[in-house]
This record gives sequence, structure tokens and C-alpha cells, in this order.
Amino acid sequence: MEFVYFDNSAGTKTDDRVIKAMMPFFTDKFGNPSAQFYPAGSEALEAVGEARGRVAKLINCAPDEIIFTSCATESNNLAVSGLAHANRDRGNHIIFSAIEHYSVMYQKERLEKEGFKVTVLPVDKTGLIDLKLLEKELRKDTVLVSVILASGEIGTIEPAAAISGLLRDRGVLFHTDATAACGVIPVDMQAIRADAMTFSASSMHGPKGAAALYLKNGTRLRPLMSGGYQERGFRSGTENVPAIAGFGKAAELAAVEMPSRLAAVGVLSGKLAAGLPASSVYLHFTGHPVTRLPNIVSFWIEYIEGESILLWLSASGVAASSGSACSSNISGRDERDLSASHVLTAIGVPSDICAGSISFSLSSRNTEAEVDYVLKIMPEITSKLMSMSPWYGDKIKKEGK
Repeated sequence: MEFVYFDNSAGTKTDDRVIKAMMPFFTDKFGNPSAQFYPAGSEALEAVGEARGRVAKLINCAPDEIIFTSCATESNNLAVSGLAHANRDRGNHIIFSAIEHYSVMYQKERLEKEGFKVTVLPVDKTGLIDLKLLEKELRKDTVLVSVILASGEIGTIEPAAAISGLLRDRGVLFHTDATAACGVIPVDMQAIRADAMTFSASSMHGPKGAAALYLKNGTRLRPLMSGGYQERGFRSGTENVPAIAGFGKAAELAAVEMPSRLAAVGVLSGKLAAGLPASSVYLHFTGHPVTRLPNIVSFWIEYIEGESILLWLSASGVAASSGSACSSNISGRDERDLSASHVLTAIGVPSDICAGSISFSLSSRNTEAEVDYVLKIMPEITSKLMSMSPWYGDKIKKEGK
């Protein structure tokens, strides 16, 4: 195998049909959507509107409930900060789950400096939140709860509709980050009924540089940027028309092809999960065994650093991840952090024998031959790394072997 790409949670390959849909807006239809008085501008505006309709259809919402952004990180920041500040008259207490993406979790410190109180809600060993515990943590001044729809690291799917129902009865706003889920599994806003939801084109074979924030009509939101009145004033700045057009096409394709994609990736990930335990007796799967994204197979191996496995996989032509795609480039740190991610810590993975997990995230573009190749090389990789592990060496000495 020359190259096996099992890191689709970090970003998917852009579909050729998506690229074709984008090309005219780099060449002939290059106008600014805000310049509506001549064809190049009006064509760009029409393309943005058409894409908005396609993206809205994918998640079953009204087109004017879609705000286009540059990436999921921007959408998460706009949602959490924007909802908190715009609705501060309702309270200043916020709740995050302990397995949120960094773009949510790292807002905690800033929000606390701005006078908000933030509670981090623990999860169980499979990554699920406890609805009773969430209800217990709700206060009279709770204004916002942000719980990820599905973890791109361990695959667990949270009970978003139940969370929404619990919060709606109490007048608390609900944001969910659906970046890892939307375009992979069905996401229906009429069923989830969140106030805001983050998702991205790059998770569904669309281009990088285009994402969205679903915002339920009537919900107050403070913009992050000032400028023109693009995106109804919630996200000022000239729209990335080619990327938005690509997002629309990717959403359209995902809606039509989702059943066949799910069937294909289910077979592949099932075979991968069934074969991996042969790699090591010290291998442990992470995430919920049933309520999980069908394309993610995640695990950790005692006494072996996740990053070491990644390096050996890469040398063998396999791309995977250890934690989220942002975990090895954390702002403000001069040295790479080889410890387990906050997600692994939250689900109780012991830090004394674990330094990082591996997440294989597949798409329907992957093949059975690629799965067979990874299953073939994993035992040799883990065996070599185990023989080099000082942790494992200490274990053997203590056991007198």
C-alpha cells in the first residue's frame, strides 16, 4: 500500500463533483456577492443562496437558519461566545461536557475572565453524559449548555434530543458540535431541536474553508466580527463563494448517498474492529460500544505512546490520529504534549499506563484491502514498540519475568 488514509475525522478528500461545482467561481463567476448590480456579483449571490438551501436540506432546517463560517472552530466560538454574551441578561452560568473539542473547551478560561461561571460536566467510561447529573448541575442562572453531538476522537454519540428537551423546559440554550457527525450520519434539527449547531464541509467530502452554524430563528447571538451585513450580520466579511458552493454540493451528495456510504463504512470499520485485538493483548477500545459513529475505531494500548504508533503507521504509509486533529498543535505550548488527551482522561483511561490513543476514522472511499493491510502491519508495530517501552520493561521487572 502506498498510502492509506484513515484520518477522515481530520478532513475528508474533496469529491471530484464538488471540485467541479467550485471551479466556475474561481474563473468566470468571480464576483463579490455583495455587488449585486451586475451579473458577476448576482451570480455569486445566487450561488451562495443555492448552497444555503442545500446545506439546510441536509439537516432539515430553514435556509435562513444557516450562517456560513470559515471552519468548525469559528462556528464553535461564534456559538458559545455569541450565545453567552447576547443572552447574559438571562444568566451567566455555562455547562460544557468534558469531551468537547478544544474550540469549545478552551473558551472556558476566557469566559471566566469575562465574568461567566463554567461547569465541566463529567462523562462515563464510554463518553456518555448522565442526563440526571446534567439536570442536577442546572441552576437558575444557567444560560447555555454545549454538548458535542458525537466525538470525533472516540466516536460516542450523545443523546442530543433528550438534552434539548431537558433544557428547553427550563429555558436554557443548547449548542451542539456536530462536526464529526453531520454528513456521516443523519442529523435532523427537527428531532434534535438545538438552538445552535456546528458542522463543516470538510467532514463530508467538501472543501476546507467552509463550515456553518445552524442558528434557530429568533435566537439572540452576538457576532464575533464587525463589518458588513453578510450572513444577516452574524458573520461579516466577503463570503468564500467557491468553498460555499462546494459545501452546498457536498451536502447535496451526502443527503443522497448517505445510506450507501453508511453501509460501506460499516462493513470496513466492523472488520477493522474485529481484527485489531490480535495486535496486542493490551489493546483497549474506547467510546460507546453501540451508540457511536460507524466510521470511527478508536483504542489505546497499555505501555505504548499513541504518537509512537502514529509514527510507525506513517512510516508504513498509513495516516491516522491520536486524539483530535488539533491535539498536537496546542496554542501556547512550546513542546509537544505526549500525554493522553483530555477526552481519554475524562473517560477514565489510566494515565500511568497510557500516553495517547489511536483513532482510525474511515470513509466509504476506503477499501477492504486497506483494512487488511493495517491489520497485517499492526501486530509487528505494537510488538516492536512494546519491546522498546520503558513502562513495559518496568512491569516485567516488577513481576520478576
